[in-house]
Amino acid sequence: MSKRTRREFIRDLGLGGASLPFILNLPSLGFANQERRKQRLVVMFSPNGVVPSAFWPDAEGKLAALKDSLKPLEPLKERTLILHGVCDKVRGDGDNHMRGIGCLLTGIELFPGNIQGGSHTPAGWASGASIDQEIKNHLQANAATRTRFGSLEFGVMVPDRADTWTRMVYSGGNKPIAPIDDPYRMFAKLYGRLKDKENLKSILDDLQEDLRKVRAAVGTEDRRLLDEHAGFVREMEQELKSAKKDEIGHAVPELERGVKTENDNIPRICKMQIDLMVRSFAADFARVATLQITNSVGQARMRWLKINEGHHELSHSPDSDKVAQDKLIRINKWYCEQLAYLAKRLAETPEPGGGGSLLDNTLLVWTNELGKGNSHTLDDIPFVMVGNGLGFKMGRSIRYPKVPHNRLLLSLAHGMGHPLKTFGNPDFCGDGPLSKLS
Repeated sequence: MSKRTRREFIRDLGLGGASLPFILNLPSLGFANQERRKQRLVVMFSPNGVVPSAFWPDAEGKLAALKDSLKPLEPLKERTLILHGVCDKVRGDGDNHMRGIGCLLTGIELFPGNIQGGSHTPAGWASGASIDQEIKNHLQANAATRTRFGSLEFGVMVPDRADTWTRMVYSGGNKPIAPIDDPYRMFAKLYGRLKDKENLKSILDDLQEDLRKVRAAVGTEDRRLLDEHAGFVREMEQELKSAKKDEIGHAVPELERGVKTENDNIPRICKMQIDLMVRSFAADFARVATLQITNSVGQARMRWLKINEGHHELSHSPDSDKVAQDKLIRINKWYCEQLAYLAKRLAETPEPGGGGSLLDNTLLVWTNELGKGNSHTLDDIPFVMVGNGLGFKMGRSIRYPKVPHNRLLLSLAHGMGHPLKTFGNPDFCGDGPLSKLS
């Protein structure tokens, strides 16, 4: 097609604003930058530590059979990397749950504050930006890697209250970013059309004519992408319109409130948020994302697993309580299933304008604020990676001698093309990015 600006293309075809999120990244239109490989980073959080014996591989090297908590990753074993011995060395104000989540992505101390923890000093917000936002800012500063949103912060039942236990993403010191944990609000952010359930005139009614107009200008693969976008929007609209009872007998929550506060809807919300994230990557809305499932000291009651106790309550049980330990293993296995579902969805979605799949250009990082719940240790923080977005050598388990997690944060930045010298507290960055990753 002849060279045209976006403005000219939109003007000539008479396209409406509703269609723009769907079409302007289609490779055959020539507007999206396709000269270099896209890279994406996703950080997924779940709380309260793990059961080490059911989580960590027995040996370093090529991954053999995975332990119970990681079994859902068996089909993805060749694309999985497990890091043992990465520790949160940041100390200062706050209890370990607070510092666990507040320093997890920032690598720097919490400010003094008046939020009282369980057994330590009170604290405030983190005193620096999180690595996801640092990488986002780096990408947004370059026209070749700039996207519509830069980053997207997804949540699942994150409490409304704003305190150190509920926030892991920071745009800067004292500047926490709240995740969007209502999938309908995230849908509205991405597609900009739905305000409430009373405003449900089908987006497709507005899009059909625009999609017909643009079909002649795109190739076969891009037509398939347009159809997938349209189909996904229709599915989301049906979710919004649905008044059916879910399998546990609760009415579908209202759009503006209810979804994020319904404990028993957590599986459904997770799936919706993951599907939204995958579609946002296919549309190149962002190349950095976080998925925060509940919060530090999260008390989800996983009744869909036949577990009635709160997660945090169970995590305090001693190792000798075999019933509680079994429940904790099942809980972490369920979290791992969410990671596996996200990886599967990315793997089955072709990379627009490039070879392979979205997972070939995305690194997923699943982590936690604690290494082990009943000891509240900040040693051996779980870091499980899936995908091929940063060029790390996958299919392995690596053991480190209690290294600061700041060095891993540096590794993520370097892998995304941002060669930082230090990040967070420089005292924990002295040896630079982690060895053995590539």
